[in-house]
Amino acid sequence: MGFDPEKPSSVSLGQVGDSSSGGISSVKEPLIKEENHHSPENYSVLAAIPPFLFPALGALLFGYEIGATSCATISIKSPTLSGISWYNLSSVDVGIITSGSLYGALIGSIVAFSVADIIGRRKELILAAFLYLVGAIVTAAAPVFSVLITGRLMYGIGVGLTMHAAPMYIAETAPSQIRGRMISLKEFFTVLGMGGYGIGSLWVTVTSGWRYMYATIIPLPVIMGIGMCWLPASPRWLLLRSLQGKGNVESLQQAAIKSLRRLRGSVVVDSSVEQVNEILAELSSVGEDKEATLGEIFQGKCLKALTIAGGLVLLQQITGQPRVLYYAPSILQTAGFSAATDATRISILLGLLKLVMTGVAVIVIDRLGRRPLLVCGVSGMMISLFLMGSYYIFYNTVPAVAVVALLLYVGCYQLSFGPIGWLMISEIFPLKLRGRGISIAVLVNFGTNALVTFAFSPLKELLGAGVLFCGFGVICVVSIFFIYFIVPETKGLTLEEIEAKCL
Repeated sequence: MGFDPEKPSSVSLGQVGDSSSGGISSVKEPLIKEENHHSPENYSVLAAIPPFLFPALGALLFGYEIGATSCATISIKSPTLSGISWYNLSSVDVGIITSGSLYGALIGSIVAFSVADIIGRRKELILAAFLYLVGAIVTAAAPVFSVLITGRLMYGIGVGLTMHAAPMYIAETAPSQIRGRMISLKEFFTVLGMGGYGIGSLWVTVTSGWRYMYATIIPLPVIMGIGMCWLPASPRWLLLRSLQGKGNVESLQQAAIKSLRRLRGSVVVDSSVEQVNEILAELSSVGEDKEATLGEIFQGKCLKALTIAGGLVLLQQITGQPRVLYYAPSILQTAGFSAATDATRISILLGLLKLVMTGVAVIVIDRLGRRPLLVCGVSGMMISLFLMGSYYIFYNTVPAVAVVALLLYVGCYQLSFGPIGWLMISEIFPLKLRGRGISIAVLVNFGTNALVTFAFSPLKELLGAGVLFCGFGVICVVSIFFIYFIVPETKGLTLEEIEAKCL
């Protein structure tokens, strides 16, 4: 069915704005000039939980994989406990096992470039759950090394699709008052999933324990997949397809109303049609009714969104996040931890700190806003990195300096870049290019992670740990200027208002 944005019947289910002057032009004015002009969105807390919970299970599975793999590589190399004949793996082989899911995530990010806009966020998450399930089964049952790597890659593709679609689905379905909290909770689930360290340690002394580590989480992708099949499609995705004439306009708008009622609960039964009309009008007012072209992502407001999102995830990685924790065992050993208890104590100590600080971010993010937390958190990271660099250069006889620096770094990262990086990339892009934009941001995230991980050891040998940490600290300074001058505040704004006001 053709779509004419000038016809009121095609834009909304009721009267929206002044159709005689372009249909919705009267709606755009207050979006730009009034501060928080919209009324708070009504919603039921119980109805708001499932649209967050099931996508967040994908983040939990991502975190679990990080934790469990560190123990699995110990188990799989053991001559007595691996339960396989090919246990004599080289350091390159172990590196491929460890990074297999990362490279799979890079592939998933590329695949996701168009998938979300074609099949929708919900179906992308269902596909991710399927890949998680198959990847976990293949990895756990792998008879030879090549099959093990195949399973790791499949699992990683699921990670890439999840980290693309989960923040997008949550952002598009959560009420604006709690959107920041919901997406930050996704990061909380990632950290919670890193409890795979603990689960892995239970299996590490068991014959073929590495198989049980990966098999343990098989029920979770099943639950995630069933949950996403039960949840409705994103109403904003449905309305975007309606505006662009991709399907029956009336059917898509009715589906969006039903979706909104399920996502918000019975409190919006009477106002759901009005809310859908408001979203339609706001989407039209910012040009979402026009088909997006590939070139548009590098032009105008989408280029600005890409600069913000890409800059945040790039700085998130090159401030040292993938490799700073590499030094945690040696730092804590100098502080008196015995070698035999290092792994358990480090994982518990840092894991609890990450959980607590992510929890703090979840509680305050919709009160204080994104920018204050970013500036304060990255400032703390900067101080901690300079302290850590000073320890390796000047104060290596005072291990307390390094311990304090390490704990400060972990806490400040989880208060800032950890949850807020993913939050900002999920809400900053215009709807019609959100799928492609987030795909590029996720690709930058995993690509930079791989690059930093690869380059860290050579740079450490060339420059020394102290200079390298101070270099990360300098990048934090650059990050603070980037946040202060480039990153907008999106607290309390609807996604449509973010597009109108911030881009």
